[in-house]
Amino acid sequence: MSYRAPVSEYQFLLQEILGYQQITATDRFAEADSDVASAILTEAGKMCDEVLGPLQRNGDLEPARLENGVLRTSSGFGDGYKAIASGGWVGMSADPEYGGMGLPMSLTTAVNEMMSGACLSLQLAPLMSQGQIEALEHHASDAMKDVYLPKLISGEWTGTMNLTEPQAGSDVGALSSKAEPNGDGTYAVSGQKIYISWGDNDFAENVCHLVLARLPDGVAGTKGISLFLVPKYIPDENGNPGKANDLKVVSLEHKMGLHGSPTCVMQYDGATGWLVGKEHGGMAAMFTMMNNARLGVGGQGVGVAEGAYQHALTYALDRKQGKTPVEGGTGTIVDHADVRRMLMEMKADVYASRAIMLACAGAIDMGTATGEAEWKTRAAFLTPIAKAFGTETGIRVAEQGVQVHGGMGFIEETGAAQFYRDVRVTAIYEGTNGIQAMDLVARKMMDGGEMAHRLIDEIEEQAERARPTHPNMAEAVWQACETLREATEWLVEADMQDRFAGAVPYLMAFARVLGGHYHLAAALADKGGAREKLARFYIKRMLPQHAAYLVHAQEGAAGAFALTAEELAG
Repeated sequence: MSYRAPVSEYQFLLQEILGYQQITATDRFAEADSDVASAILTEAGKMCDEVLGPLQRNGDLEPARLENGVLRTSSGFGDGYKAIASGGWVGMSADPEYGGMGLPMSLTTAVNEMMSGACLSLQLAPLMSQGQIEALEHHASDAMKDVYLPKLISGEWTGTMNLTEPQAGSDVGALSSKAEPNGDGTYAVSGQKIYISWGDNDFAENVCHLVLARLPDGVAGTKGISLFLVPKYIPDENGNPGKANDLKVVSLEHKMGLHGSPTCVMQYDGATGWLVGKEHGGMAAMFTMMNNARLGVGGQGVGVAEGAYQHALTYALDRKQGKTPVEGGTGTIVDHADVRRMLMEMKADVYASRAIMLACAGAIDMGTATGEAEWKTRAAFLTPIAKAFGTETGIRVAEQGVQVHGGMGFIEETGAAQFYRDVRVTAIYEGTNGIQAMDLVARKMMDGGEMAHRLIDEIEEQAERARPTHPNMAEAVWQACETLREATEWLVEADMQDRFAGAVPYLMAFARVLGGHYHLAAALADKGGAREKLARFYIKRMLPQHAAYLVHAQEGAAGAFALTAEELAG
């Protein structure tokens, strides 16, 4: 399956729209200048095009399988992973003290998205490791860092996160896994975990599991949970994989998509583990990993959207069907107005979601480099939007890709349906999009909506600057901001149940307005060019959706509960 990494799009966004120069002006990231960034994106793009892209269909047609307790990965995935590891792409943003590159999260986010577009099933493996690396950097002891970080960063070992249990999904505090002290600084971890992405593989020397479990004195709920590092093979005195630990893959989940990514049911039977962070402080440590993963999952959605768009466009440029009335057109279905509408919507939303994702990554970089609370608050606010809108974009664009193919989209041989099947789970894992939206209107609004209003102010300021050259687009964005501001003021004063009932439409409205903001910036930077034309399409035809979302968001919870449970079933 062909794929072309959108390197030029990333270069444009970083340099022209999102102020990458501000990041490299800091001492922390001074060496990652524009030339370095361009070289990194170009090399990563080549790997995605030449190595990972051809593996996309293999993962779907030759799924990972469990044979007599041994996990076998899809054809070519081992070589694909080695290309990722040997290129240093796992540890791009990791601490150089342990072998990482120390690069901005903006570049890691870009590379992760490109890998997702090329082969999402395989990209999940390094993404899980990256989250574990960050969690260990922040919470592990020095001794643990010395053993595990170099191996995880090099890609010799891989990492996972183990939260979910059969009875404890989003309600993590209901978990039943236990950890008993062994008296020598280690713990015996027991329990079963489900939905463990890349819980095992046949190409890494070791697989390191971060497992949530409860100590004997741990109270009920999330406050009594601790985090443990439980390796597949216990490192020996030299830090090399030693004897097998008391854990195993019980089975692989049979999934709608992502067949190349083994989603494991893991069983721990007194497995040896080491405490990460403080006793009963597991959730704080795990959220470090989850926040990293949430941005990464948003990038997965954007990456699949890019892949699905490219796949649909290629088909539309080749397929001849009916009369094409466009003078000087291609003679293919790309000249039909409705097909062109779908392709334009797909392309416009890919740009919008990508810009939001990179803006979030940039805020993380500035927070890391400066330590300023303002940047960290901005990153925290943008994270649920980047995750939810990025994944919703992936789902919507993949679905439209099937539609562009017409009947052939429903035929598996074309590969169009795989994008939709693969991306659908991204709206569910690492916190469902409903949970992301609830986080946005609750925890992220604990400041009384101050961060939301600061972002709205920035969008309006740019709209004012754009009025002399782009009056109609600028006015549309400005008016959208005012509507969003009013809804935000209503939300801050609303009862929490009313907030939750309108959380998803509010998040989608905020994302729509942010998308208009970044499209308008593209129009200013590319006057008369293709990006200005795309911006006009988005602002005139797609941005107005924000108004309907905000009407929904302000209706409160009463209507959602108007039908009783019995009436819902009637």
